[in-house]
Amino acid sequence: MAINYDLIKNWKFDDVRQAYTEKDTMLYALGIGLGQDPLDESQLAFVYEENLKVFPSMAAVLGYPGFWMQDPKAGINWVKLVHGEQRMTFHKPFPASGEVIGRSHISHVIDKGADKGALVVTARKIYNAANEDLLATVQQVTFCRADGGFGAGDEPPQALPKVPSTAPDHVCSLPTLPQAALLYRLNADRNPLHADPKIAKAAGYPKPILHGLCTYGVATHAIVKTLCDYDPTRLTYMNTRFSAPVYPGETLVVEMWKTGADTVQFQAKVAERDIVVLGNGIAGVKA
Repeated sequence: MAINYDLIKNWKFDDVRQAYTEKDTMLYALGIGLGQDPLDESQLAFVYEENLKVFPSMAAVLGYPGFWMQDPKAGINWVKLVHGEQRMTFHKPFPASGEVIGRSHISHVIDKGADKGALVVTARKIYNAANEDLLATVQQVTFCRADGGFGAGDEPPQALPKVPSTAPDHVCSLPTLPQAALLYRLNADRNPLHADPKIAKAAGYPKPILHGLCTYGVATHAIVKTLCDYDPTRLTYMNTRFSAPVYPGETLVVEMWKTGADTVQFQAKVAERDIVVLGNGIAGVKA
């Protein structure tokens, strides 16, 4: 069934007010693997309350409007959805605890054809509720595999660039915890696909898979570690495409190419299976 363009493009989202504590901030960081070495003071800064820092990709779980595409009124075959891309811009550091307001809208609805599906881009701006400072802008690209062919639509956002064919300038390998999905789901996404072996097998996976946004967070960690000296304020944006799932306990190998004074391109592979799981990545890193 094709998407109703006008309905989706003008979908009404209520503002989402969300309070979070230092415990939430630390739980997010633990979920993406910070603190695996408890003696590493650079990582400890994100998981210990003294002078606590917020990891920038925590924007993924703040002010989120929920799984709105599951609403029957949307007319979307949500069972066949795929999270295609994640793009984030970081404007100001998040307080270690506080309250945010998430304001979402549909920025793009793109028809790829009756047999090729559609893309829907949900954009979210996250504000500090205390002073209305804009903290982050989040764009989630969803591939609606069964909903193309509506015959009208928007031009797609600028495509993410392919990584260079040369050897990477930096490589960072980070293990994921066997219980990473069980930790990460406590932040926001309780989808049983990430926890229940029976449901994972019914969906065609041998075991529960890691959340795509957890993989995104681990890759963000690799860049902040390698190129920002664990200073989260130096990361200005982080965009990538999801290409394959990760299983908890696998090792993420993030390859990075410095392609500009403030630009790094990247991709992430799973060491155990030698497949690309995040592709066409590009991030902004201040000197």
